[in-house]
Amino acid sequence: MLFILGSNLTYAQEKSIKGTVVDENGSPLPGVAVIIKGTTQGTTTNFDGQYVLNVSSSAEELSFSYIGYITKDVLIGTQTVIDVPMEVDAEQLEEVVVIGYGSVKKEDATGSVQAITAEDMNKGAITSPQDLMVGKTAGIQITSSGGAPGANSTIRIRGGASMSANNDPLIVIDGVPVASDGINGMANPLATVNPDDIATFTVLKDASATAIYGSRASNGVIIITTKTGNGNDKLKVDYSSKYSIGVTSKRVSVYEADEYRNLVTTLYGNESDAYNAMGDANTNWQDEIYRPAFGMDQNVSFSGGVKNLPYRLSVGYNTQDGVLKTDNIQRTSVGISLTPKFFDDHLSVNFNAKGTHVKNKFANQDAIGAAIGFDPTHPVRSGNNDWGGYWQWVDESGKPKAYTPVNPVALLNQRDDQSTVNRGIVNLALDYKFHFLPELSANMNFGMDAANSEGGKYTSPDASWVYQDSLIRGEQEVYNQEKRNTVFDFYLKYGKEIGMHRFDVMGGYSWQHFHNQGHTYKNDYFDNRPDPTLDQPFASEYYLVSFYGRANYTLNNKYLLTATVRQDGTSRFSKNNRWGLFPSLAFAWKINEESFLKSSELVNELKLRGGWGITGQQDITGNDYVGYGTYTLSNGGAQYVFGDSWFNTYRPNGFDPNLKWEETVNINAGIDFKILDSRISGSFDVYHRETKDLINTVTVAAGTNLSDRIVSNVGSLENTGVELNLLTIPVITDDFYWEVGGNFTYNRNQITKLTTVDDPNYKGLPTGEFGSGNFLQLQQVGQSLNSFYVYEQVYSDDGHPLEGVYVDQNGDGIINADDKIIYGNSVPDFLVGINTRVSYKNWDFSLSGRFQFNAQIYNGIAQGSENWNFIYNPTTRALSNKLSSSGSTGFLQTDEKRIFSSHWIENADFFRLDNVTIGYNFKSILGLKDTRMRMYLTGQNLLVASSYGGLDPEVFNGIDNNIYPRPTTILFGLNLGF
Repeated sequence: MLFILGSNLTYAQEKSIKGTVVDENGSPLPGVAVIIKGTTQGTTTNFDGQYVLNVSSSAEELSFSYIGYITKDVLIGTQTVIDVPMEVDAEQLEEVVVIGYGSVKKEDATGSVQAITAEDMNKGAITSPQDLMVGKTAGIQITSSGGAPGANSTIRIRGGASMSANNDPLIVIDGVPVASDGINGMANPLATVNPDDIATFTVLKDASATAIYGSRASNGVIIITTKTGNGNDKLKVDYSSKYSIGVTSKRVSVYEADEYRNLVTTLYGNESDAYNAMGDANTNWQDEIYRPAFGMDQNVSFSGGVKNLPYRLSVGYNTQDGVLKTDNIQRTSVGISLTPKFFDDHLSVNFNAKGTHVKNKFANQDAIGAAIGFDPTHPVRSGNNDWGGYWQWVDESGKPKAYTPVNPVALLNQRDDQSTVNRGIVNLALDYKFHFLPELSANMNFGMDAANSEGGKYTSPDASWVYQDSLIRGEQEVYNQEKRNTVFDFYLKYGKEIGMHRFDVMGGYSWQHFHNQGHTYKNDYFDNRPDPTLDQPFASEYYLVSFYGRANYTLNNKYLLTATVRQDGTSRFSKNNRWGLFPSLAFAWKINEESFLKSSELVNELKLRGGWGITGQQDITGNDYVGYGTYTLSNGGAQYVFGDSWFNTYRPNGFDPNLKWEETVNINAGIDFKILDSRISGSFDVYHRETKDLINTVTVAAGTNLSDRIVSNVGSLENTGVELNLLTIPVITDDFYWEVGGNFTYNRNQITKLTTVDDPNYKGLPTGEFGSGNFLQLQQVGQSLNSFYVYEQVYSDDGHPLEGVYVDQNGDGIINADDKIIYGNSVPDFLVGINTRVSYKNWDFSLSGRFQFNAQIYNGIAQGSENWNFIYNPTTRALSNKLSSSGSTGFLQTDEKRIFSSHWIENADFFRLDNVTIGYNFKSILGLKDTRMRMYLTGQNLLVASSYGGLDPEVFNGIDNNIYPRPTTILFGLNLGF
């Protein structure tokens, strides 16, 4: 009886509490721990985020906890239903960063590693993934080749480590190291990746972080991780839609038609041949070639889980016009991610597959320069059917005149240049934790990056600029290419914690094969041409085989030591120089774990880092057999006829059989910090990099090799720099959040050696070709890369340049090449990025911009047009337009040295407002549960502040030769979630 009574009293004192736990978007969270605070009694939520828990009357609070979310305590009181929305813990999310062959808590990272999450990425009309991280972290410079849709970008981490070899960072997509070069018909290898599928970028900068990748890591590493499924039973659908319009914000200022007539009349008179060559039209040629560029981007993804199979399926379609007429890119992409676990979570499977189909239509960019120089007094159309109906300079017989300006609209419309590119990246990773020793795991990774392209360039037989005679009219070139990159990795990992000691070791093997083949056919389908179709086939392959290992040791969660080593073998070099060894060593001290700071309310994290390492380089762009004797197939102008057949010739190439790895020695010291409840956080790094045995093209004595210029190991290069990343959160309340971030980079490179022996007469290695055979830059010992090498212009008292007058530097009374001097360089010393993000209730606002300081640019447009010589060419009897500022120079005659005048070198400092976004978040769609919607408006490239006289000061190599304008873009976006 007493037992029964006691049981009834206990039952009466208990009650059942149930509820649902959701994330910030209202989606259910499975696996959330629900614990009666102060006890070990509790439960977890199911796949629908639901829970049921019996509690006693003495229980006061429930505690809800989940990895990556802020733990929430809720008073029980009289409630029987407690629904809890969880909030993301940004600090926890930042704790884990991806590194080579694994991941690590950020607080335990010993190298210079910076993660860029989806929240931090640039918004807007993004056609290529690298645009997402422009200006977002210190030490990385991303410069697009122009404003064409899908344009290639040059990425440099800490200035680059080579002179002639590849300076691009290694890019790893879901465990697959991909090649940095593109494919015929798509120069940008990343343009085939859907930016909407990307979850994070992780930038590895110093050798202690990158040396595990060995020979491919001298220029840093960018690890791209794509989105995966969340494992919920409930299907989650995300849809995004973007519509954009872009316009040219600036035009080159040239003479308008009436101004041009007055100029020609003033210079030549109204009875001259020049005057009679003018027309009566008023044509703005830049208006004729440019247009508003419309874009559309549609993406939908489905994610969830079926039993133990988390999945994500995504489909995307993007089309983007260029501001240059006829330019367009269309990309269709499909991605799937499967991440199941088996055998009580001992076996983790990660399968990713991404497929992309891209169609390009390339505008003829020669029209950009032609629109600047074509006579504005003539119309687009001639009024007859000759030469496609376009007005052109023709002789008395109606045939096109050679060496005369070409109608810009004809250049666009009479050339059809298209390509189709297909690319697939597949990766399967298996991670098995041994049952008998769970601290030991084996990882096997198989990946493939395969692409093929086909395309062609067709120029109409009516195109005047390819006319040679009545039989040779029009041009045709078709091509195809296949590229395949296959990788296999296997490694073992072991981790153990014993008291205050923690050990993590790993070792593995890597095999990678690169294959490339294709054909280029010229003059195909033109049966009336006297020369035959020329087939130029190409094929190459090379292998990389590697052994690598890493060891981490942590003492008392304060002192961290990391050592890595990798031995790489490449088939590109001869067997005597095939292998390279690349070690690294790093140390970190978590000062905040010391007793004198552990209880500090001011300092949340303070970590000192130091690292040393060696990385290598073997990637000589365009040559997979640089250490071997090879032959080059002749072009169409070097064929021989035997009987009725045409034959191509082969010629031997010069080579250095002793060619070996470049090696870069890296030293880095840094500090990571968080203070004031992590309201201020950041990192500061100082580094020095020295590359030895530079792979360089050098001149050799005649008769000593098969060529007078060969690729060899000569010279050294240094980079020294400082980096600062800073994030502050001035305001954080329930309704209002404001963060301000910035990054600062100083990098100075210097060439320290270029020859095997000291030669005081050796000036350096010419580079920076402009036109044909005009090298404007010089690689010289003691100077930065790509330094301008020109004549110093002499000016009058009123500041006008004196035509043909330059400083006689050596005082010998003769102006020749000995009087050229170093006059600045194209590499900026300082880069600054700024960004801010604000949210107030349902509104959000973000802004990002960049500064560049202490760089110079060569204004090739002004050099070619800012003078009055050959406005009228008496030989061809044709007119050319000039810059409206041409009178400021007063140049009239042709001076062969004028192209090398320092007058054309200008300041390339700028501030660019990259991105401004304002958005509104709806918590539901039409009141439906578990739905959400966001609408936003974005402006891109809204402002460029610069003293540069050309269109845009941001040109990677510092030589502006009619850059494709980067458009100012306005975009409307809509995100829906179900």
